[in-house]
Amino acid sequence: MANTRSAQKRIKQNEKRRLRNRAIRSTVRSSIRVAREALAGKGGESAAAVREAIRVIDRAVTQGVIHRNTAARRKSALARKLNAPA
Repeated sequence: MANTRSAQKRIKQNEKRRLRNRAIRSTVRSSIRVAREALAGKGGESAAAVREAIRVIDRAVTQGVIHRNTAARRKSALARKLNAPA
């Protein structure tokens, strides 16, 4: 157990951040999965799903949950699949 008050506070802060980051990462993974499924179906909603996934990814970067290069790689992969010839 932490000995100082500052260490105890740090433990509480880290736990809050861990839970928030976990929820945001889960949302990112879910939106990417939805976009990939929409792309596999090649319906009219695939572009909207990819746009939503990119928006969620960008928000996660702004909140500091995922690295910007990771986000760029994921967004690029979705865009490549969206723009691939049928």
